[in-house]
Amino acid sequence: MKTLELVAPVAVKNVLYATDFSAYSNAALPYALAIAHQHKAKLYAVHVLTPDSYLLFASPESWPAILESEEEKQHLNAERLEAQLRGVPHQVLSPAGDISDVLFRLVREHEIDMLVLGTHGREGVQKLLMGSVAEKIFRQASVPVLTVGPHVPAQNSVAELNRILFATDFSDESLAALPHAISLAHEHQAHLSVLHVLTQPKAGTVDLDSNTSFILRRMRELVPSESGLWFAPHYVVEFGNVAEQIIKSASEHDSDLIVLGVRSPQGSVGNVTHFAHTTAQQIVAHADCPVVTVRG
Repeated sequence: MKTLELVAPVAVKNVLYATDFSAYSNAALPYALAIAHQHKAKLYAVHVLTPDSYLLFASPESWPAILESEEEKQHLNAERLEAQLRGVPHQVLSPAGDISDVLFRLVREHEIDMLVLGTHGREGVQKLLMGSVAEKIFRQASVPVLTVGPHVPAQNSVAELNRILFATDFSDESLAALPHAISLAHEHQAHLSVLHVLTQPKAGTVDLDSNTSFILRRMRELVPSESGLWFAPHYVVEFGNVAEQIIKSASEHDSDLIVLGVRSPQGSVGNVTHFAHTTAQQIVAHADCPVVTVRG
């Protein structure tokens, strides 16, 4: 099993913030700005133009007027965004195409180190950053993705991270996120909690105390108390539904951030948008703090 070694700070030189100008996207902007400020990084703000999203239920004869109105609205939104980005090196982009394809291309072209987006966590027609689209992005992105879900309180500025929750099932995919959790905890002088969730067994079939002791030992080997962090790690073992327990633990410990390793999509790329409430998406949709996902 992998154990914690000296982790170099995760370098962030370029940040990509994706927006559809909805309230959900706007909630993610303070986090993108905070990351850019802290790392002295360049912030790329992108709104992907997808005409189908607003022409879908319109008659063809109304398309020209709708397009003209939409272009004017996008121009005003872009001007507003430019004003909000003052103070950090930035560039506003408005490419057209499929949102995930465009974002992945921009990640490559601009050597993006972190992607930031907001989502309402459920499916819908009018919003671009739907739950299913957001999941497609964080499961396929080659860089960490910070997602701000609908239950994260709106704020104009983001405080320092004081408490970080790293949830793991000890798989290689899960542990891919460990260096990011460690780096963030060290950089922000934050408390780090390490959480593992066990499925609740039937009464009498498993020695819960023995299982818990075994898991705690594995977590201490993974992130030792003498790991060089500002505070000794806090180890937590919970029983029950994985997503529910991660959300509950983050809330009970006043976590400012959840860090997760996620698996790449299985099967064809198109299947990603048809996952039925996967664990990661449930956490993003219901957590009251942002979630950083790292593809393993």
